[in-house]
Amino acid sequence: MSRIGKMPIAVPAGVDVKIADNLVTVKGPKGELAKQFSKELTIEMDGAVITVTRPSDDKKYRSLHGLTRTLIANMIEGVTNGYSKTLEIDGVGYRCAKQGTNLVMNLGYSHQVIMPEIDGITIDVPQPNKIIINGIDKQKVGQFAAEVREKRPPEPYKGKGIHYLGEYIIRKEGKAGKGKK
Repeated sequence: MSRIGKMPIAVPAGVDVKIADNLVTVKGPKGELAKQFSKELTIEMDGAVITVTRPSDDKKYRSLHGLTRTLIANMIEGVTNGYSKTLEIDGVGYRCAKQGTNLVMNLGYSHQVIMPEIDGITIDVPQPNKIIINGIDKQKVGQFAAEVREKRPPEPYKGKGIHYLGEYIIRKEGKAGKGKK
């Protein structure tokens, strides 16, 4: 049995969960999320605990079991605390600012890179080299952070570019000078 899938999900106070035909709707202080899950799995709520069970030990159901449980737990975590990703910008002249709802970045190109906020995502720029992306949907926050990082990924020689806070960039040695004969 899946070790993650068989763990019960505790629903904190202030969070309203509705399960109808495997459509799970979670409403909390930060917002509301809804997701349709596979019809083969059974999602039940007993008091303040949600359990996910599978019909058999087929490989398909084993793989869906832990995934479904984790997605529901992430929805509950998102509407209570929310998710955030922090990105840092390294490089001479590389900086970012927020203009209205747009993230405007100078990344060494001949033009500015402008990224608008999407639905469910808020962007915060506390410093010119730091971007904080917040939201209640873990997948959306991670995807938007990856799209921002993609605009100038960190390069291994000088370490310039956009990277996650705490991400280790493997540095390479530059071209060695010609040896004397």
